[in-house]
Amino acid sequence: MALDSNKSFFYNRLKSLKYALRGFSGVVITQPNFIIHILAIGVVFVVGYFMKIHLIEWGLVVLAIGLVLIAEIFNTAVEWICEVMGQEYNEKIKWAKDAAAGGVLGAAGTAILIAIIVFVL
Repeated sequence: MALDSNKSFFYNRLKSLKYALRGFSGVVITQPNFIIHILAIGVVFVVGYFMKIHLIEWGLVVLAIGLVLIAEIFNTAVEWICEVMGQEYNEKIKWAKDAAAGGVLGAAGTAILIAIIVFVL
């Protein structure tokens, strides 16, 4: 959707924000894995609070959380595009979906390593 060029800059930014929030909520509503990530975030925040981790550690934790959530959102976008592009089996679509899922796996692995460094070591 093209933004209205006759409207103000501020109005167009608000419309962009509306579309971004709609996309985010679509992922939250339709993706069970995203809900699992949200629940895990709650656990991490509780553990971090009781362990009294330092500010720099909170920064690392928040970056790791953001990395995983962003990866999951992009993975979902790739899956949705692939579903529209090909109703029949296609090897390249399979590879695209697998690569996007691999991105989530990499982000989650990074988050786990950060969690080990912050909470265990």
